[in-house]
Amino acid sequence: MIGPPASGKGTQARRIADKLGLRYLSTGALLREHMENGTAIGRMAGPILNHGGYLPDSCMCEIVEQWLENSGKGWILDGFPRSQAQADFLQQWLGERSQKLDAAVFLKAPIEILKDRIEGRVECPGCRWSGGRAELTGGACPECGEMAETRGDDTLENFLSRHQAYENYAKPLVESYLQAGILCACDATRPRDEVTGQLLAALKSLS
Repeated sequence: MIGPPASGKGTQARRIADKLGLRYLSTGALLREHMENGTAIGRMAGPILNHGGYLPDSCMCEIVEQWLENSGKGWILDGFPRSQAQADFLQQWLGERSQKLDAAVFLKAPIEILKDRIEGRVECPGCRWSGGRAELTGGACPECGEMAETRGDDTLENFLSRHQAYENYAKPLVESYLQAGILCACDATRPRDEVTGQLLAALKSLS
């Protein structure tokens, strides 16, 4: 899943994974879990993520590789790859196992709308559901019922930093996946169900 912060990557990735019976990885949620648990990865990641930065490619590739090694076939990656180096690693990892990347999903949205979404975004510390505050009932997560909270890194300053990093590193991947014929692009400002339907139809056309 490729797209700027708050474009709905996590929401759509979870929905598609459920529909297609795939494993789902949110690299952001995984890193925040490490931070909450005080692991070595979490201690390294905390200062970087809290200022809107991205972890070094070598670190991210190692973390994702560990997850992939234990996840079998059939998964959706949200937040990876975010750079050409990460994309090269993923291609090599798959090639060594006679596998390939089936599709790259690109969610498009203007920065003004993304800023508004950031202001209302919350995440469940239990199941890692993420969405808008308006989706909560009494503050409870719609998936597991635990109280959802505003993410500590969801400040306007951090959003602008992450958006610039996306423009610099992740956005160029869109053209390369387009040239490879595996890009599924969608207007992420459309209603959530409509976006899901369009993405499922586009993925089916590539299969």
